[in-house]
Amino acid sequence: MENLMKKGVEKGLIVFDADQKNITYKVQNKRLRFSDPEEKVRANAYLSLVLEYGYSAEQIEIEVAVEHRVPNIFSDIVVYADKALKKPLIVVECKREEASQGELDQAVEQGFGYANSMDADFVWMTSGIRNDYFRRDRAAPKERIANRLADLPRPGKGIARAKYVKGGVGGFELKVVEENELTRIFKQAHDALWAGGKRNPAEAFDELDKLIFCKIWDERVKRKNGEPYDFQVFSDDKGDDLKHRIHSLYIKGREKDEEVFKEDIRLSNAELQTVVGYLAATNLNKTDLDSKGRAFETFMTGFFRGEFGQYFTPRKIVQFIVDALPITNDNVVLDTSCGSGGFLLHALDKVRKQADHKAQEGYFDPATPEGYKEHFDFWHDFAEHNLFGIEISEGIARTAKMNMIIHDDGHTNVISFDGLEDIETMRERTKNPGFKKNAFDFIITNPPFGSKVKFAEKRYLENYALGKKGEDWIEVKLKRLSTQAELTAIHRGEEDSETSRDKRPTRDQQTTEVLFIEQCHRFLKPGGYLAMVIPDSILTNSSMQYVRDWIEEHWRIVAVVSLPQFAFAANGAGVKSSVLFLRKYDAATTAAIQAIKTKTQDELFAKDALGAALEALIEEKKETIKRGDAVIQKIENELVAKLDALEAQGTLTAAIKRELKAEAKAAVTAHKETVAYKDWLQAITDDYNERIENLRETLEDDFLAQVKVQLDDYPIFMAIAEDIGYDATGRPTATNELETVASELARFLAHIERGESRPFV
Repeated sequence: MENLMKKGVEKGLIVFDADQKNITYKVQNKRLRFSDPEEKVRANAYLSLVLEYGYSAEQIEIEVAVEHRVPNIFSDIVVYADKALKKPLIVVECKREEASQGELDQAVEQGFGYANSMDADFVWMTSGIRNDYFRRDRAAPKERIANRLADLPRPGKGIARAKYVKGGVGGFELKVVEENELTRIFKQAHDALWAGGKRNPAEAFDELDKLIFCKIWDERVKRKNGEPYDFQVFSDDKGDDLKHRIHSLYIKGREKDEEVFKEDIRLSNAELQTVVGYLAATNLNKTDLDSKGRAFETFMTGFFRGEFGQYFTPRKIVQFIVDALPITNDNVVLDTSCGSGGFLLHALDKVRKQADHKAQEGYFDPATPEGYKEHFDFWHDFAEHNLFGIEISEGIARTAKMNMIIHDDGHTNVISFDGLEDIETMRERTKNPGFKKNAFDFIITNPPFGSKVKFAEKRYLENYALGKKGEDWIEVKLKRLSTQAELTAIHRGEEDSETSRDKRPTRDQQTTEVLFIEQCHRFLKPGGYLAMVIPDSILTNSSMQYVRDWIEEHWRIVAVVSLPQFAFAANGAGVKSSVLFLRKYDAATTAAIQAIKTKTQDELFAKDALGAALEALIEEKKETIKRGDAVIQKIENELVAKLDALEAQGTLTAAIKRELKAEAKAAVTAHKETVAYKDWLQAITDDYNERIENLRETLEDDFLAQVKVQLDDYPIFMAIAEDIGYDATGRPTATNELETVASELARFLAHIERGESRPFV
């Protein structure tokens, strides 16, 4: 639009006031308000008619009074067949770019009304975003679908079969658009399918995805200059011609990507004409990658947030995590809860920029065929073979695939599956050999918070060490529940052998974020990195100590970056969270840590007087409560005395013995119901519990102190980010501390990768 305006000024067709509030059409001598959104569309249409179609400015009139209308109304633009302005040829009805689907449909009817009154041959309805062309059939004035055209006729020429052709020979080449315009195209195309409730919003989104998929495939078809693109309305379309062309594109696409869409396109001819009309003019493949990616994500994120309450990780946080990690094109990267694919796309973008950097350094020259291929293969091989995503929702997984296709691929290894399922099962059912244990270099993810996996619904919970009911080591020692081998296996979370199987009872439920920590450990190679957004409860709640213990044994804690409370507020979540960076230990390191802990526990109980004292105190508590208070002891003593006396007299019979014991038991039972006994029991229980707890705390402190001395000490990168580039409403701010944190954390990780024990020292 800007280019046409610039040319229009240069050619003397239009002129603007100094502040551009008004536009003057010089030939027509009409001065109108350019601040009106509809006027911008009209100016663009007028200049297109002159500069692109070749109509003379002298045969075009603006704001034309429509006869036979009461009160008098005006047509936006009328193109005449003659310069005398006697024979109307084309009536143009303009609407603002943001006009709703209903407004645009009404504008078509309005245009036809004017054309009928003026006896014009053609109607063009334009919003700048949507363009509809029609022949006015005088024999069937209400017909629309059959009379839709590919384009307007050019002066002295017949009606073109197609508007968009390769190279623009005899028509128009597809155009590159900006982010805002593409966002509006996606939104308005979706609204046309949704039709204000005629179709479920999710179904409309799915159908739009299918058509975008077809559009991209059509652009990739090899064509000679002058050959028309298939993804558009043809002037000679009859019946299901358009539907057949679109379906053929869809079938070709599915032959290569059968997992992207499994169902056929379910749209009427009229719906296809409308939505194809929105998308046809745009070159999605050549539109700037960042622009089209952001456009799709903006539309998609707003749609899912509004319609389904689905929220995705803010771009600033995704960018921070990917920037901090040393991901290269040789690495294999996974997101176990990929949503719309944000983490995967930023990883791909990072590798693509590495390819650009390689080109700048002279490793290859993209301007040559060989260099172009090297540049392409550098990032595209990574996208096709090294990027993996799992998303439990089939609809969102499909959206992730489309998001990545729009970003020039990387969708092949995105699957719809429960990311917590058994990995072998996942690989078998999806037939994707890439999903296996110990296979990934990096996992970058933001799992759902707070969702509960219930054992009654998901039996796989029993296969997680963190899905088992835990007992602290002191309790295990006291109850003598496990052998040394079983204890070691419990710590490791091994599942394969009978000896190593975790025999603890399974929890009724566990949160998804806790289970994902363990599942990610299974996926990663030893030395691989996990970067996960987690709720702060995992780091701080005393009830989560068993999770922190498990992390300590299986991971090197690399970094903890605290996010502000509002980090996810604009996305509908208010849970205080942090980003946890972990590096997977190899099996030998984990076993060594567990052996140190187990040995220390054994020694504390075997050699330390505290262990024996604790057992003795617990036993003493049982005996004291069993013996009872002074009243119960008096009853018991009196019973013994009576029995001894009767036996000494020789008068003790079995019947008398039973009677006396029953009387004593009844007296004890009655006393236990008294306030005095209950007060004694509470006091004695509290006293022993306090002494037991003090001994347990001392034991635990001794254990932690001894383990700390034996375990390798290492630094952990800690940071608190308060300004993260946006506020609680999602509006951008001037500062983003995450950029600085990412830079410093990247340096810290580089030191770790070099094996330096004291980064920054």
